[in-house]
Amino acid sequence: MGKIFSINFSSCKGVPKEQVPRAVLVKNRGIKDDAHAGMELRQVSLLDMESIRLQIADAKAKKATVEIRPGIYAENITTEGIDLSVLKRGDELRIGATAVLRISKIGKECHSHCAIYHQVGDCIMPRKGIFGEVMEGGEIAVGDAIEKLGGRAAGR
Repeated sequence: MGKIFSINFSSCKGVPKEQVPRAVLVKNRGIKDDAHAGMELRQVSLLDMESIRLQIADAKAKKATVEIRPGIYAENITTEGIDLSVLKRGDELRIGATAVLRISKIGKECHSHCAIYHQVGDCIMPRKGIFGEVMEGGEIAVGDAIEKLGGRAAGR
């Protein structure tokens, strides 16, 4: 079991997200009013704080023109204490009291380096990020538990 380290929000794409203390996950949509909501398989993005800490320590990341922090990679939820690398498509996570995400995509394509790559010097979302669809909505807050639910959903 892990927890939400940071919730990150932006109303437009191509910019680092700002940290907020709480948000509402909307079923089949994503974080309410977030620029990336409703993107089919990529409704909500997750990245672990452990990977961000490695980027902070990395010499390449120190050449960034922006501060390396949660939300800089445009992830919606920065996690801590849960190994995202072991999750597979179809796995489900309970976040907070009622929200449920189903993992829909591992990594992402970055055909021509995105704005974040140019600001930070690297974008780890293609390698470390995961994406989910909101199966059950609800309010989430920094510090809320993240728990993998029982086995993978068959056929998904």
